[in-house]
Amino acid sequence: MNAISTTNLGKRYKSQFALKGIDLEIPRGSIYGLLGPNGAGKTTALEIIAGLRHPSFGEVRIQDQGGYTAYCPDIAEFEPWLSPAEVLEVSAGLLGRPKPVNKINDMLAMIGLKDTGARRVGGFSRGMLARLGLGAALICDPEILLLDEPVAALDPLGQHEIMDLLTNLGSSVTIVISSHDLTEIEQRCDTVGVLNAGELIHQGPLSDLLASHAQHNWHLEVRPPVTELVARLLAVPWASAVSEVSPGVVEINYLDLEKAERELPVVLASSGSRLVSLVQVKPTLEEVFLSITKNGILQAELGEA
Repeated sequence: MNAISTTNLGKRYKSQFALKGIDLEIPRGSIYGLLGPNGAGKTTALEIIAGLRHPSFGEVRIQDQGGYTAYCPDIAEFEPWLSPAEVLEVSAGLLGRPKPVNKINDMLAMIGLKDTGARRVGGFSRGMLARLGLGAALICDPEILLLDEPVAALDPLGQHEIMDLLTNLGSSVTIVISSHDLTEIEQRCDTVGVLNAGELIHQGPLSDLLASHAQHNWHLEVRPPVTELVARLLAVPWASAVSEVSPGVVEINYLDLEKAERELPVVLASSGSRLVSLVQVKPTLEEVFLSITKNGILQAELGEA
């Protein structure tokens, strides 16, 4: 069952389309990565789902179970004279769910602001404000959490800590993350949607996206030298290209996986090679993302983020 779905969702600003009729399907309990170049329409989509903007056409359906939807913008803004504890207290109070002091302190500790409860947020760095924004979104245990670049302002350690926190929320929370940090998205998200110039060009399990761009390549590592092995591999009909990419490491592009799996041990044995490892070359999410969006990046840069 989908927690969030959209049908032909579009947003137009005069003659410019930020979204061109997208059909999102965000499964309940998933961590959904919403990806796209600058100007692809990610922020627009999140703000429409959150109810902060009206669509020009189409509809949004949120299948909640009595909970609520929280939205965390990329740049959180708070009254500068408030303390972090007061920000969380106000956030909970506005939802009609006041929290006791110990719950406020627990949240500050969870988001890495344990020792800042009495400071004024006017002096906070962008990274600290990003942590506090997440805390304000989480303070009342939302059922759906929409996050726009939640770790962009954090250092690498902070990024890892916050993404760990989100991952550990469990399947009771549906999380939608818009991010340019493709490494974290690849490690944390189970489903992705890719926007480009306002269009949804891919959606589905992350594993399916990566598999659809898998290369028919192996990296074969043996004890040097590899001259005899390379010569024998060049002679087999199932290998289209063979090259030594580093000392002892041979890259093989195979045409027929079944034949390659059956005959490679024979080639290794006949060449007298000593096998160290055999690894299939798999594309990273960044490589796949660049591949499927490269044709629309210039057009997307003209749109609205």
